[in-house]
Amino acid sequence: MTGAFERLRKSAERGSFVAALIASSGCGPGGNVDSSRNVAEAKNNMSVLKASEDSAATITAGPSTSVRTPVVLFFGTSLTAGYGLDPEQAFPSLIEKRAQVEGLPIKAVNGGLSGETTAGAARRIDWVLRTPADLVVVEGGANDALRGLSPDAARANLEQLIAAIRRKQPRAKIALVRMEAPPNYGATYTQNFRAIYTDVARKENVPLLPFLLDGVAGISRLNQADGVHPNLAGERIVADNLWKALKPIVAQLDRGSKGG
Repeated sequence: MTGAFERLRKSAERGSFVAALIASSGCGPGGNVDSSRNVAEAKNNMSVLKASEDSAATITAGPSTSVRTPVVLFFGTSLTAGYGLDPEQAFPSLIEKRAQVEGLPIKAVNGGLSGETTAGAARRIDWVLRTPADLVVVEGGANDALRGLSPDAARANLEQLIAAIRRKQPRAKIALVRMEAPPNYGATYTQNFRAIYTDVARKENVPLLPFLLDGVAGISRLNQADGVHPNLAGERIVADNLWKALKPIVAQLDRGSKGG
């Protein structure tokens, strides 16, 4: 963890990564400098929504039996979008494949968008939820932390986001992914930021998933050239870690098996 954020600190000192990030609200090189690029990314990531319009695909298991495939919406930043990777290499897609192999098929919807802060996520969630989901996995806060934004504001935004999900889709389960702050803003900021996730998960009574980049952050062979976004090898570790935490939740999702 410390090594990962030390890398971020050094990047900031060189004026490369975080300078571009602050200028563009991005969680990766370029961030939102090219807004049309981010719009295209959002459309590409959300294109599966149209295909899953009724909340889930239906698998015909026989002449008289049908089974719903639950929709899992992964909502987050460029880390969810799979910045620098092909869409099928992003962890939501990898988790979908893993779930299929383990007999718990899901339809993963990638709602990641580069450069998004928790404030932006709270504004965007209603649009993303136009198509129902059975489970919404929320990954937010990375850009807030890298820009040194207020932990209290991030906490309020995450609570607002969860409230919006419950208002729009009261039957959907919700899970929150833990994120961490770099150390260059000081120990107090880092501790306050970490507390956001425990506090929100407890208050909102939602499962708290492990730190997204656990075992990946700060390891050069598992990251792209920017040192922040996982490469395919790193993305596979992210997917494995999240799937272990998500599997019990996915196992409880309604599959609507019908016979006769």
